[in-house]
Amino acid sequence: MLDMGLCSSRPIRVPLLTKRHRQLRLQWAREHRDRTMDEWKKLAWSEESRFLIHHVDGRVRVRRLPGEQFLPSCTGGHTQAGGGGIMLWGMFSWAALEPVVVVEQIMKAANYLNIIADQLYPYMAFVFPTRNGIFQQDNAPCHKARIVLEWFEEHTDEFHLKSWPPNSPDLNPREHIWDVMEWQLRAQTPPCPNISTLCDRCLDIRYNLSPVMYQKLVASMPGELQLF
Repeated sequence: MLDMGLCSSRPIRVPLLTKRHRQLRLQWAREHRDRTMDEWKKLAWSEESRFLIHHVDGRVRVRRLPGEQFLPSCTGGHTQAGGGGIMLWGMFSWAALEPVVVVEQIMKAANYLNIIADQLYPYMAFVFPTRNGIFQQDNAPCHKARIVLEWFEEHTDEFHLKSWPPNSPDLNPREHIWDVMEWQLRAQTPPCPNISTLCDRCLDIRYNLSPVMYQKLVASMPGELQLF
């Protein structure tokens, strides 16, 4: 197989999509792919992401002889659930990257309501003073809770809530910001010894992200949707 150009590779991780999901993604892409850059600049994207103390992805490989599987050189340390971690919520637009918020490990509607009231509302008022901003959130259960949707209805005069296709984190440019933070975190040595250090490093990385980076993500959206 090597002579044929075939090599061993890990499968690319993609969202699990039903036929209905694919239809809604295609519909959303077609509705938005002709937006101008000025229109894309009116959007603010949000998302949560989890960061672990010990990042284990199963990609480490060793070469060993039969019977050597338990030698120190042929084993890797293992911790349950990555040794613990933190959940972060963040949002951004072309104009500004909002400071990330450390949230409960399991985001509940009440937690989320506090975040959008404390973080989203002043952000949208500052970045979009003419009240033409559009806010994006995915379809997580806490985002669709009645008390949350009622809060958005009360603030429809200040900004608009954007519909989002199900199971589509790959369409959210905020996902790429989390990826950049993850790469930078894993490049640091020594590894994080505890939750406090993990939190400090994540926040430090976020505060040093370049505006050029996240503005390029917004600018890439028209091209991304042309693929549909």
